[in-house]
This record gives sequence, structure tokens and C-alpha cells, in this order.
Amino acid sequence: MIRRVLPPLLSGILFGAGLHLGGMTDPARVRGFLDLFGDWDPTLAFVMGGALVVMAIAWRFRERMEKPVFGDKWWIPTKTDLDPRLVGGAAIFGIGWGVAGLCPGPGLAALVIEPASAAIFVAAMFGGMFLHRIATPD
Repeated sequence: MIRRVLPPLLSGILFGAGLHLGGMTDPARVRGFLDLFGDWDPTLAFVMGGALVVMAIAWRFRERMEKPVFGDKWWIPTKTDLDPRLVGGAAIFGIGWGVAGLCPGPGLAALVIEPASAAIFVAAMFGGMFLHRIATPD
């Protein structure tokens, strides 16, 4: 059991620490980054650029690996079309990101740093997930 739980737990801790160190858990900094025509803060562009470089390297390693180190097979999405649900969901996500200054990953990480303010966002996020679940047929 520990072999199944430890890798994702350590990955999550590393991801959350990276989000915090990069400033992604600071709503004011995120809103500053999204304010392109106001007092724009470009620092998160470097965080995202660094993430892209790391992911590009990881993707090259993945191509050479038969299966993941801690899994039985790769789970790579195959859907490539853009439908109205995807575009609408992306728009709602972007609006929520701009208003709250948080998105799901940083929101959960922020629960450790600023639980009071992050809890409101996380509760609303789970509320939206619940509404989606009951409004969308399987």
C-alpha cells in the first residue's frame, strides 16, 4: 500500500511547494499577472515558462519509457476536438481565476498557507464540481 500512496503524496507535496515558491498561491500576484493593461506583474510568466521547460524534458523521457515508473500504463488523453462544453468550461475557469486569483491546484495548496481565504475558494470550487455532476448526464 505504501508504494501506491507515497509517490503521489510526495508528488503533490512537491507540486504544492513549487506553486507556493513560484507565487501561484498569492491571489494578488496572480491578478497582477492577469492585468495585462494595468499594473502588469510578469513574474508568473517566468514560473510558467520554467514549468514548460521541465514538462518538455519530461515528455521526451516519457517517449522513451514503455510505462511509468509508478504505474502500469500511460494515461494520455486522446480527445483533440474543441466542443462548446470545453470552450465554455475554459471561459468559466478563466473568469474564476481572474476574480479569485486562484485555480484548483494553487487553491488547494493555499489551504495550508492561508486557510481562511482559500477555504472560500475551495468550497466554491467543490460546489461548482457538484453542480456540474448533477447537471451533466453521464
